[in-house]
Amino acid sequence: MDIMISKRLSTLGHPNRLAVFRLLMRRYPDHVPASELANALDLKANTLSTYVSALMQAGLIEQERVGNSLRYSVDIEAAKATVGFILNDCCRGRPEICLPFHSDPREKISGKEDEKFNVLFICTGNSARSIFAEAILRDLSPERFNVYSAGTKPRSELNPFALEVLVHNGHDVSRLRAKNIQEFQTENAPVLDFVFTVCDEAANEECPAWQGQTISAHWGLPDPVRVEGTDAEKGLAFRESYRALRNRMMGFTALPITSLDLISLQKAVDDIGRSK
Repeated sequence: MDIMISKRLSTLGHPNRLAVFRLLMRRYPDHVPASELANALDLKANTLSTYVSALMQAGLIEQERVGNSLRYSVDIEAAKATVGFILNDCCRGRPEICLPFHSDPREKISGKEDEKFNVLFICTGNSARSIFAEAILRDLSPERFNVYSAGTKPRSELNPFALEVLVHNGHDVSRLRAKNIQEFQTENAPVLDFVFTVCDEAANEECPAWQGQTISAHWGLPDPVRVEGTDAEKGLAFRESYRALRNRMMGFTALPITSLDLISLQKAVDDIGRSK
């Protein structure tokens, strides 16, 4: 066991191999295409292949083939064993150090019996998908959720096709605006209960350290802004994104949030992200 742990730590000692591993940790439990990894980390395909081969040999990641595409995911048990090995000695006598790594899986989301849950949706531009999510969830369940959205690189204006879809579906767009994620990283920002990324680019970026007991998941959808063609074809892409997000919001609002332990709740929101 010690030899394998040593090999894993040595493998992660290379900064680019570590970057691949950390990105896959952010995307767990997703299987991420090799092309997406390469683009996100600005690596050539053959260079990425060398890094993932080393990570696989160390037992840290797994590979699957979908059609002609190779996809990768973290071997979460190997990751936990590696971190646990490092922390084991300090945790024997210093539980205050290692408590976050040994939380009770039966624990439930706390302190929300009579309060609203704070939910943040993130994408890159905050002009369409995350704006859809904010408007839909806010209108579906205003009594249960405070809903926000933000972008890692927000555009200055909301997409006109997105606004048209929202207005058509009866949403008030007067309070919507593109926001930078930094607004939610200040001392006065709301403590977030749920954070969902709705685009792959945002999910692949470094995650901020959210305060509190935050549940996060990736609910990625294709970017309708990138669709080319006629206005009718573009409009259809935005309507499809809206429909998919509304379906996910319906599933989310149906969850018995305060009745589920944290692991069950995490699994439930992960499952919603894989729904169509």
